[in-house]
Amino acid sequence: MIEIQNLTKKYGDVVAVQDLNFQVEKGTIWGLLGPNAAGKTTTMRILTGYHPATDGNVRVGGYSVFEDPNEVKKLTGYLPEIIPLYPDMTVQSFLNFTAEIKQIPSSQKKEAVDKAVEVSDLGPVRKRLIKNISRGFKQRVGIAQALIHNPQVLVLDEPTIGLDPAQIIEIRNLIKSLKGEHTILLSTHILAEVTQVCDGVVIINEGQLMASGSLEELTSSYTEKEGVFVRLKQRNKETQTLLENFQGVEKVTPEDHGYRVEWSKGKDLRSELNKLIVEKDLGLLEMKPLTMNLEDIYLKVISGGMEQ
Repeated sequence: MIEIQNLTKKYGDVVAVQDLNFQVEKGTIWGLLGPNAAGKTTTMRILTGYHPATDGNVRVGGYSVFEDPNEVKKLTGYLPEIIPLYPDMTVQSFLNFTAEIKQIPSSQKKEAVDKAVEVSDLGPVRKRLIKNISRGFKQRVGIAQALIHNPQVLVLDEPTIGLDPAQIIEIRNLIKSLKGEHTILLSTHILAEVTQVCDGVVIINEGQLMASGSLEELTSSYTEKEGVFVRLKQRNKETQTLLENFQGVEKVTPEDHGYRVEWSKGKDLRSELNKLIVEKDLGLLEMKPLTMNLEDIYLKVISGGMEQ
């Protein structure tokens, strides 16, 4: 649904995005990650037709942003980081205005506004002035204006920034509810948000692609060692030595009232290790596989330790 092809954007001598390539499949939610000034917002602005590119191409639903910008805008809803709201308008009047701007036919405007209000749960503040509603509701108004023409693609720039924990949960649940009917690309600094909401992730740094793929693909691709975390009743120096001397085990690290036991990727020592623990009566309380989390992957990729 979204195709970024060799995208480059320069501001004079400054290269904001360089030869960027990635795809987002229809009906999925993907996160766009990177440190400040990585090129995330620039990429989103080009994707939504707000900025021209220096080189490359961007396609949405098969249409080129540069050759068929109006068709792309019909397919795309955009929530910028700073939402362009009019504080002295009511939520209702603002959405009516947005429907006109997006050229929704008069016969369909009421239905479009009503649906956007319902999906975004804006009923309680529908007739209130925007300046008098909470930050969380303002964020919902921003999402409603992006949704009002029922676009196939939603581009959300930092959709939960500045919200309190309860509001963050509400907005995340709203975004997840839109999956399937809409293809969503969102940028965020909150790694947990990607883990909880997204199907896949694109990591960029200094305008260049560092990694992309589903969360499962990235975890598998960047996991250097395999192993388990075990929590035992018998936790002492003798137990650690026993685990360290077990054939195939490369490293044992005390961690969180248990042991992190690692071996080479491709092996599976869980059955043999479990047998040892039972035979030596070490008292198995917990055993779970080791997995790299998104934070581990992100930090290694951004620090230059890995590149895809």
